[in-house]
Amino acid sequence: MKLSFIFGTRPEAIKLAPLILYFKNKGTHEINVCVTAQHRQMLDQVLEIFEITPDVDLNLMKPNQSLSELTANAINSLNTYFTSYKPDAVFVQGDTTTVFAASLVAFYHKVKVIHVEAGLRTNNKYSPFPEEINRQLTSKLTDLHLAPTQKSYDNLVKEGIPKETIFITGNTVIDALFMVKNKAEKINKINGLDDNLLSSDKKIVLITGHRRENFGEGFQNICKAIKILSEKFSEHHFIYPVHLNPNVQKPVYEILGNSKNIHLIEPQTYLPFIKLMLRSDIILTDSGGVQEEAPSLGKPVLVMRENTERPEAVEAGTVKLVGTNIEKIVSEATLLLTDKNAYDKMARAINPYGDGKACERIYDIVSNNLAQTV
Repeated sequence: MKLSFIFGTRPEAIKLAPLILYFKNKGTHEINVCVTAQHRQMLDQVLEIFEITPDVDLNLMKPNQSLSELTANAINSLNTYFTSYKPDAVFVQGDTTTVFAASLVAFYHKVKVIHVEAGLRTNNKYSPFPEEINRQLTSKLTDLHLAPTQKSYDNLVKEGIPKETIFITGNTVIDALFMVKNKAEKINKINGLDDNLLSSDKKIVLITGHRRENFGEGFQNICKAIKILSEKFSEHHFIYPVHLNPNVQKPVYEILGNSKNIHLIEPQTYLPFIKLMLRSDIILTDSGGVQEEAPSLGKPVLVMRENTERPEAVEAGTVKLVGTNIEKIVSEATLLLTDKNAYDKMARAINPYGDGKACERIYDIVSNNLAQTV
């Protein structure tokens, strides 16, 4: 079979890279890698780490491009790609604009769609925005649904997706993490941080934040909460790789820019960020991927969102939703930083997202269930 992997962002690249390498190493299918470069620099960094060179680079990202423009450009460019390459099936991952556009164009060309990380839901079409709708629409266009968990499987069944097309695989992000963890552990210097901080015994709180639905008051509240925590725990270090979006940069630097124990550093590539997760004591985030990765590293996560399409970690006890409420963020972080029992309860919970063997399962599923239909 001719199989295309189409993706455009850093999270997609991280989660598809181990799968691409696994399929290539097997050598039983013709593999073609097409990137939209919805994220340019961050995408290239991940590709370099995993030593993957795209066969086709559509290079779609433009400054200040709206979602409508990106979607239209992706559909037109991918139509040309499908016409030229003529794949039998296409892999997409997750919930980005690239995922929806690739699935739609595949449908137009009557090409099978394999959706990795299928079935995640908040059932609030504006949160996360636009990812929730991207994921739901992709499910309607998908032929093979690779659900990371039982809950994701159940979500798809409830929506009327035929059970025989849904398979529980675990999440490939754990496969990727296990592949690079040893490399990340060896990193001893990160730009913007004191050379001795990573090797010291200082407590570290790692922070990430970039979700559109938090722009405005939400981000201001997040920053105010971090400011309070930094003053309350003056001996701790708060490390925040700040997303490049101006809607993030403005409140972060205005509210947190002058605090001695808050380190506002540039966005990190994959390996240094894993090092920061390994070195941190707790993580405050609105990221989906961190909710999946951190439990495998034994790190409690407070999610600064009102809801999550990854409730398994909340139910398992590795993750806790705190929203953008200042008092709740401060109180829950304080509990973890001062109460060993509360900390250990989250740190020792079992990661519900897999065992690092998702790629093996996906290869077998695709080989056994798709070959006979294309």
